[in-house]
This record gives sequence, C-alpha cells and structure tokens, in this order.
Amino acid sequence: MEHFDAIILGAGAAGLMSALTAGQRGRRVLLLDHADRPGKKILISGGGRCNFTNIQAVPDRFLSSNRHFAKSALGRYTAQDFLDLVERHRIAWHEKTLGQLFCDGSSRQIVEMLLDECARGNVDVRCEHRITSIEKPDDFHVTTDRGIFAAPSVVIATGGPSIPKMGATGFGYDIARQFGLKVVEPRPALVPLTLAGEDMVFRGLSGIAVDSITRCNGAHFREASLFTHRGLSGPAILQISSYWRHGDTITMDMLPDRDAAAMLLDTKRARPRVQIHTLLGELLPDRLAELIREPLGLKGELANIPDKALRTAGERLNGWRFVPNGSEGFAKAEVTVGGVDTAGLSSQTMEARKVPGLYFIGEAVDVTGWLGGYNFQWAWASGVAAGQVA
Repeated sequence: MEHFDAIILGAGAAGLMSALTAGQRGRRVLLLDHADRPGKKILISGGGRCNFTNIQAVPDRFLSSNRHFAKSALGRYTAQDFLDLVERHRIAWHEKTLGQLFCDGSSRQIVEMLLDECARGNVDVRCEHRITSIEKPDDFHVTTDRGIFAAPSVVIATGGPSIPKMGATGFGYDIARQFGLKVVEPRPALVPLTLAGEDMVFRGLSGIAVDSITRCNGAHFREASLFTHRGLSGPAILQISSYWRHGDTITMDMLPDRDAAAMLLDTKRARPRVQIHTLLGELLPDRLAELIREPLGLKGELANIPDKALRTAGERLNGWRFVPNGSEGFAKAEVTVGGVDTAGLSSQTMEARKVPGLYFIGEAVDVTGWLGGYNFQWAWASGVAAGQVA
C-alpha cells in the first residue's frame, strides 16, 4: 500500500486544480483517473478552444439549493486569478460575447498548463486506474485495479453524469451516500429540449435560428434559439434548460426589441395594403414566418385584420409558449444540475462536515453555472478551496 498526504479522484478541471494547489503547498499528492489521459472534458470544450472562464462569473449566475454556497470560493479565486495563470503561461486568449474567454489556439494548452503546474508541485498523476472502493479504517484507503493507496485526505472530483461517452458517471454521488451525505437529485443541464404534440411542427424548422429572449421559472436569457429536428437548442435554450423542469412552460420572445402588438397596429395604419405574410417575412426567417402564420390566425392584408387579432398575435410573438416534453438527457447535457448537497459541506474548504478529510469539488457538488465558462470557473475556485487545506 502506497501512502500520500492527499489523494484526488478525477483528473478533470477541478481535480487538476486541486492537485496542483495542494502539491505546490508541499503536500505529497496522488491524482487518479480512470480515463487514459487527464483533462478529456477540457479538451472538447469550447469547440476545442476551451471557454476557460467568464469575467462576469459572479455568484448569482450559479444554481444551487443554497444560493449563497458558492460565494466564498468564487470570491477567493476569481476569473482574473485564473486569467493571470493563463497569461503567465503565455497562452493567447480572446474575449467573445458576454464575457466568455477562449484560447486563441487549442484547449490542449489549458490541459498542458495545468499538468505543468502539477509537475511543479510534484503531483503523481496516474491514469487508467479504476477505483473499486473507498474505505476509512483510519486514513482513507482507495482500492483500484492497480493497487491500494492511503491518505488522510481524499478529494472527490469525479464530476457528474453528463456526457457519459467521455466516461462520466455518478461515482461521486455513490461515495457521498456511502459516507452519509445527501445528494440533490441530479438532472441534465445546459441541454437541448425536445418538443411533442402541437409543438412538433416546429421540428420542421431544423437549422433555423432566431434572436430571442427565453423565460422560465423567473429566469430569462437574451441569445439565439435554434430549432432542431428534435426540438429546441441554441444558447438561450441551453441556458433556460437549467431552470426548466418537466411540465414547465418556456416562453420565447421572437421579437425582443419590439412591442410586437404596437408594431403590427402601427404598420396597419402606415401600410394597410401589406400582406401579413410579407410583414412577418420582414421580421423573422422565412420558414418560421410561414409556419407561425396559421397558428396566429392571420391572413390577407393588414387592413382586413381586426385590431384585436393583431394585438393577440403581437402578444404571442413576444411570448410564444412551448411545453417541452423532455430534454436530450445526460448524453447531450454539458453539465449537471444537482449533486452532493452543499448543506453537508464547508463553503470555505469543500470538506464534508461529518467526515474530516473528505472533500467534494467541481461538478460533483450541487453548484451549476450558466453557459459560457462559468462551470470552469467553479471548477477552478472549488479546486483551489480544497487544495489549500487537503
């Protein structure tokens, strides 16, 4: 049996960050992962360029049963702190929309940076180790298919079940339950939604995108919505999916910069002879304009359409109601909502309150960020929080 000061399970974003932080404190650290190489989810992120953080990563842009839990870690390790690390490694980067920061080159640069920092801390990184059990007779004993390792501290950075083709599982939840911690029901987040029933007609618009404001359960996002062969996707839909629950209605404002009812009435007075299909075609993509004309109950010249019908149509354009019948599940979800209940963890250190030496970080925890680098920032921040004490 090999002995270490800390064993970190999971060589993703959070695990690598925790390992390098602990290692650079002088701790003897073992980082284990079942995959054949570290950082596999980092490598595919951001279209291969890694949206590594967001300069607007403030706590109210994270979902959790305890909305205050993330404040401490995010406040102590900020997006600027990670950006400073990126710049020390001379990785070129650029800002895209809404504060999203990407590598100019490849996401591989971020993985190499983290591994270089692990090497500085003499972290022992071992891949292709399948963990079969964790026990705590005194120190923690981590049994793998390649041997048994012991340490007084174990950090669980195994993520959630999103993107199972990358090897993602609910392993971290099993360990939490084993040691008496509760788990908030995990569900797919940042995921496309599916349509059925009357809404199925919109699946015929596959590939059409529209600038929109989507709303659900008090949240709203102004970005593109994309119609797909199964339902709805695009940034606005992925964002709102984290707030959506089965049975909920999503509203989509297809004309977010206009009072559609007022615009229709004004146009009727200014251009009474214009055909309604012509006007809708000026406002929306042609295929979408043609599809919604019948549900709106409008046809012919504006002059012949009653004002009441135009007001009703305008209200629908500013708040089209969809009732998704589901999502595309963990297979297509970028992250997971839910996870290890924060009530059982210290917000300062990520340590389990009732199990000294046991830590949970990253996606395994019931903290989920918005689309656009927020979840990476939670991985960095929670990783540092645990790595400073584990």
